[in-house]
Amino acid sequence: MTEQAARNSAVPAAASRPAVAPSGESTSSEVVSADSKAELSTRESWTSEEILGSRVEVQIIHGGEVYRLRRTRQDKLILYK
Repeated sequence: MTEQAARNSAVPAAASRPAVAPSGESTSSEVVSADSKAELSTRESWTSEEILGSRVEVQIIHGGEVYRLRRTRQDKLILYK
């Protein structure tokens, strides 16, 4: 395994997903590896840190609607439609 591959396999899947700005634009060009995709398809739960990373807000598209998942200053989560 190359050094780069070893580093990539140690990164949580969410950390390698592109960040989404509030405007909906991608803020990162990183790509999810094949191993991470397999893990994502079999997992049933994720930590908020895996989803948000260091961001305060992410957008989730569900049923054609855009939802915003936001971490508050009091470290609570709010889902907005």
